[in-house]
Amino acid sequence: MRENNPRRGNYNRNDRRSDFRRDRQQSAPVPAEEEDECRLEGRNALTEALKAGRTIDKVFIADGDTDKGLQRLAAQAKEAGAVVVPVDRRKLDMMSTTRAHQGIIAQAAAHEYATVDDILQVAADRGQAPLIVICDELSDPHNLGAIMRTAECAGAHGVIIPKRRSVGLTATVAKASAGAVEYMKVARVTNIASTIRELKEKGVWVFGTAAEGSVPMYQADLTGSTAIVIGNEGDGISRLVRDLCDVMVNIPMSGQISSLNASAAASILLYEAVRQRLG
Repeated sequence: MRENNPRRGNYNRNDRRSDFRRDRQQSAPVPAEEEDECRLEGRNALTEALKAGRTIDKVFIADGDTDKGLQRLAAQAKEAGAVVVPVDRRKLDMMSTTRAHQGIIAQAAAHEYATVDDILQVAADRGQAPLIVICDELSDPHNLGAIMRTAECAGAHGVIIPKRRSVGLTATVAKASAGAVEYMKVARVTNIASTIRELKEKGVWVFGTAAEGSVPMYQADLTGSTAIVIGNEGDGISRLVRDLCDVMVNIPMSGQISSLNASAAASILLYEAVRQRLG
């Protein structure tokens, strides 16, 4: 029951900091060999992947290249849902392992994406109130993989990520998820803010986390339709997304360090939702 929750939008107006501040230790670079199975170099590789219906996350194309065939291929990938990123040809040379990239390198997804409606349908099929994790521009693949793993173990119904300024379902994410990528539905959306508005229209309450969140997480009602927002590793939840959250909660901190890793914070909130739902 949510009768004790104040009205939407009252929690986040003065929150300036996020629990998810910059992690103290940056992740090590991802070895190129870990991503080889998802990297497509050259025009033929991308053309055949598109023909086969393979999901493409990003396409890196040589900036300033006027080759019409190359531009047409990039446009086809974009139409199929990929993010097209113009980069200096020297960067393509650095990314390439074949040394034959032909001005274009694509990053295929390690697994197909779902839709937000697919996630809501999973909850409906189980006869449960939706429990969703929204990742607001996470950049560390290990964090996203760990969140997917915890979400699957906790019985959450799906994870939502943005197309841009976010890690996608790379091979590293799949490995970090310890197999959860095969079971956890992940929706990749164009605009997180618009998606949150749509979820709220469907009765989902959106919970963000900030150091000055007005409600301790143990007092937040996570038993109904719930989406938990996890902020970026450096800057936390963006201002626009904060303003759309119904409730800003805080995670009690008793130590000297004032922030948690994004995936650790997600785990705490997800299992508080599990505790409440078990009642």
